[in-house]
Amino acid sequence: MRAYLMVILLLLVIFGGIGGYLFRQFSALSSMDFSAPAVTVSAATAQLQEWHSELAAIGTLRAVRGVELSSESSGAVIAVDVASGDRVQRGDLLVTLNDSVEQASRENQQAALELARLLFDRDQQLIKQKSIPQSQYDRSRADLDSAIAQLAETEALLDNKRIRAPFAGTIGIVHVRVGSYLQPGDPVTALQDLSALEIDFTVPARHYPLLRLGQSVAVRVDALPKRVFAATLQAIDSRADADTRNLLLRATLEPDSGLLPGMFAQLTLDLGDSRSLVTVPETAVTYSLQGNIIWVLERSGDAIVATPRVVTTGAVRDGHIAILNGLEAGAVVASSGQNKLSRGTHVIIDDSVELEGL
Repeated sequence: MRAYLMVILLLLVIFGGIGGYLFRQFSALSSMDFSAPAVTVSAATAQLQEWHSELAAIGTLRAVRGVELSSESSGAVIAVDVASGDRVQRGDLLVTLNDSVEQASRENQQAALELARLLFDRDQQLIKQKSIPQSQYDRSRADLDSAIAQLAETEALLDNKRIRAPFAGTIGIVHVRVGSYLQPGDPVTALQDLSALEIDFTVPARHYPLLRLGQSVAVRVDALPKRVFAATLQAIDSRADADTRNLLLRATLEPDSGLLPGMFAQLTLDLGDSRSLVTVPETAVTYSLQGNIIWVLERSGDAIVATPRVVTTGAVRDGHIAILNGLEAGAVVASSGQNKLSRGTHVIIDDSVELEGL
């Protein structure tokens, strides 16, 4: 009987120890926080900004005065008086072709002209004295006119043997050398007036009522991505393209922009009117099948929680995007790290700037 009681006491001690251990474990677990850890994100405040209405377009720069110089005559090159990249003035001699045949013809025709003038002067005196018939006088006058015309033709041929600059500008790559043989139309070099550039571009014809000559155009080129060049709308075509329904426009850049003809350019045409729009960093918008989503950060007690909101987006400009509907100015939104968020997620903002609204 005594041994039986000892066994019972021993079992009570063992089970009591186990129960106390389990009680302490469950008490510790119940005091632990099993909520999801906070997610670190960057944030920004939605701003109300004045945005001008704009049209975006692309085009290629070209010189207002730019030509490909070519030969009007055939012949061997005997002199090249210009080098690639030279600045030239209007009328400067660039290339001379062999003109020995034309020079000889000119001397012959000058002599013929002198003889025709002498005969005409003589017949002019004789006709006054009625010593010669009218037909002889008329023939002398015709011979003189013919000699003058033939000499002028030869002078023109001689002039074609000399290629001159039609306006002041910068020479491109010279394609000929002394000894080269040119045929009519063969390219010699390009001449560009780099002080004045223009650009043609198209916009949808439905915007025609908003277009005005003199409107500002901002020009950007890949070669200088951080610079914006000013231009002015100079011309609007008198008709729209029947196939594309686009309207051709022309803008001129401010003088001496430092750009080159042929550069690809992105243009922004300022239509003049403006309106206040809510804007956020472009990175704040998440694009999904459900629509464009912005994660709004709001306080809930001592925590900051994320809530998704479907918005309607507008134009993108300088890294910011316009929100047309679904977000009010002053709201704090996640600008990076949104892929880690779900509704109600607690967040930690890693930005060093102070955010209004939190």
